[in-house]
Amino acid sequence: MKTQNNKGWFFVLPVLLLVAFNALIPMMTVVNYSVQETFGNNLFFWQGLDWFEQILRSERFHAALGRQFLFTGSILAIEVPLGIAIALAMPRSGFWVPVCLVTMALPMLIPWNVVGAMWNIFTLPDIGLLGYFLNHVLQIPYDMTQNPVAAWATIIVMDVWHWTSLVVLLAYAGLVSIPDAYYQAAKIDGASNWAVFRFIQLPKMKNVLTIAILLRFMDSFNIYTEPFVLTGGGPGNSTTLLSIDLVKIALGQFDLGPAAAMSLIYFAITLLVSWLFYTLMTKDDAN
Repeated sequence: MKTQNNKGWFFVLPVLLLVAFNALIPMMTVVNYSVQETFGNNLFFWQGLDWFEQILRSERFHAALGRQFLFTGSILAIEVPLGIAIALAMPRSGFWVPVCLVTMALPMLIPWNVVGAMWNIFTLPDIGLLGYFLNHVLQIPYDMTQNPVAAWATIIVMDVWHWTSLVVLLAYAGLVSIPDAYYQAAKIDGASNWAVFRFIQLPKMKNVLTIAILLRFMDSFNIYTEPFVLTGGGPGNSTTLLSIDLVKIALGQFDLGPAAAMSLIYFAITLLVSWLFYTLMTKDDAN
């Protein structure tokens, strides 16, 4: 009978304890604020679950949550198929492999605030390269500071440019791990390219795609820096995602109680949807 060696956990235990400690103290502080009211001077008054009820009944919260799901759904619908397509087009061997991998990794190395600032300058209607090209060359009216549709299109394109590379690299790792014997058998059977993708490549990429979708969901659902630097949540509130609205309540209005309750609800929604994604994508593995 084969015995299982769990000694490897001792190497990661210090990291797990450090992460748990760093997460536990801020979480305790948020929970504390979520059930109390403060007017400064370190005076707190018990509020109970009133803040949670207020947030869950708030139309402002519902609107921001809807915009957040719309943004996350849009970028997942674009980045996952696009990332798979690019990974399939990349070479498997030769000189161009490292060139393609480094090129794909470059956007992810740029800090988030720099990405927002770059695209802000790039899309200015009169002096930005993209803004000038659309307005004066193609004669397409474009002004993300005034047009909500243009603002939405800009933040989605910005995120696709920034993070599709992650899906590409994970999908490519799954593709190169497929043994050549599978392709040889498919060639002997006369399988089409679509059949090879459907029955060989896609099933073998399932695990890495699960990781890619979970990472992109969690990151995009909690995104803040890039859209805030790019649009500031405007024009109006059209691009005020849930994260931006949370910061406005906490820092702009200094309503710490509602902000703490909102952040806990935000956290619970992220965990719930991530669990649903993982359960749906791995349900066949349990059979």
